[in-house]
Amino acid sequence: MASRKEQKEALRAERERKAEEAAAAERRKRMIGFGVAGVLVAAAVIALAVVLLAGGGDDGGKGDNASGESRGAEPTEDFPKGTIPKQKATTLDAAAKDAGCTVKQFPSEGRSHVSGHVDYKTNPPTSGNHFEIPAADGAYAKTPDVEPLVHSLEHGRVVIWYQPNAAPALRGQLKALFDEDNFHLILAPNGRKMPSQVAASSWTRSITCPKVNDNVWDALRLFRDRYRDQAPEQVQ
Repeated sequence: MASRKEQKEALRAERERKAEEAAAAERRKRMIGFGVAGVLVAAAVIALAVVLLAGGGDDGGKGDNASGESRGAEPTEDFPKGTIPKQKATTLDAAAKDAGCTVKQFPSEGRSHVSGHVDYKTNPPTSGNHFEIPAADGAYAKTPDVEPLVHSLEHGRVVIWYQPNAAPALRGQLKALFDEDNFHLILAPNGRKMPSQVAASSWTRSITCPKVNDNVWDALRLFRDRYRDQAPEQVQ
């Protein structure tokens, strides 16, 4: 029969064995945790590298889109000086009628991000698939790509369009209208053989003016004021 001293020694040895086993188990758990963390960090680094290589980083909405295609021209101040009559009309319908302009609403043609040329059903375009990067707000003296402008329409912008061969006097008048209130507004030449001399569009709506006269400016003003920021996405 074991002595009391031998029993104490056996119990102590058993406690030490269990403590060693517990410590070894804890070490294994820590090693597994470190391994998982290392894998996650490596995956995050790889993912970041892929994003940077694919998109080239955030360019603040200027430059190329995700597919590497240019947005076209950039806003400019290169316009002649011009003046336009002060506002007289108070309703869009009356102003459009007096100016000989037509206001229309259209069904949405889609909202997906695409690359390359898009054939829009209206001219000027009023909705549809578009480039991932929208056009910057501002006045364009050179014809920009249309697809980024349609993305801007989705963000609540109103685009005032004119024909690329517009006379300097008309371009100066259009810039004077733009400068009156350019919040969420874009002025741009339309390079797709727009039948109207001037026009404006918002998301799913347009006003088209075959000929410019003194009443056109009120029609464009009131269209801008009614339909600005009336779009699926409100983006500042």
